[in-house]
Amino acid sequence: MIPKKSKTIIFISVFLFAIFIFNNYAATSVNAASTENTKVIYLTFDDGPSTVVTNKILDILKEEKVKATFFVVGYKINGREQTLKRMHEEGHSIGLHTYTHKYRQIYANDKAFIDEMDKTASEVEKVVGFSPVVIRFPSGSKKHLSKDLLEKLHSKNYKIYDWNLSLSDGIDYNTPPDKLFREATQKCINPEKIFLLAHCDQPNKTTCEALPKIIKYYKSIGYEFKVITADTPEYHFRVSR
Repeated sequence: MIPKKSKTIIFISVFLFAIFIFNNYAATSVNAASTENTKVIYLTFDDGPSTVVTNKILDILKEEKVKATFFVVGYKINGREQTLKRMHEEGHSIGLHTYTHKYRQIYANDKAFIDEMDKTASEVEKVVGFSPVVIRFPSGSKKHLSKDLLEKLHSKNYKIYDWNLSLSDGIDYNTPPDKLFREATQKCINPEKIFLLAHCDQPNKTTCEALPKIIKYYKSIGYEFKVITADTPEYHFRVSR
């Protein structure tokens, strides 16, 4: 026969163990749910690197402890190698945005477009030691991406990333910061996975002013900031026939 005191000790031990198991199960369930329901934003910048503005954006990203993806223009790398190195060293992703950014030239034919990407990849490799495969079409892939071009790009392991939310800072460099914030936080067609387009060219000073507020907004509503890599599922506009 078990003494009364021993029964009490056993009961308390079982009760505490049950609480421990329940709490751990609940924590696991919550963590699993939050992982499944994670809202992601890919913060992206086109048209760099520039000297002052791109570095200012890198300063803001460092202060806010978030990472972004920079789609760079090949000819702008010369003289700004340190800025490109900084992107890489601070954990940001680097993508390709053609070499010249001249529409008539890059969209003359498929070969011209691919050559522009190849040349920029080569320039990036000289500076940071690897050739990016993530690319973005100037003005987006709409009306430029055919099934044939897509196959050619995939054969070279290139992956295309357009956007589902964008700022007008690439059209009007003087867009007020408040307007940029409204554009960055308006309703998105896929709110669970946002590809946000912004720019980091030399005149994009108001983008720098709006950026901290944009980042804080998405943090406050539970978004996770991620960089685009070769493992990120491709995201592009509808292929032209």
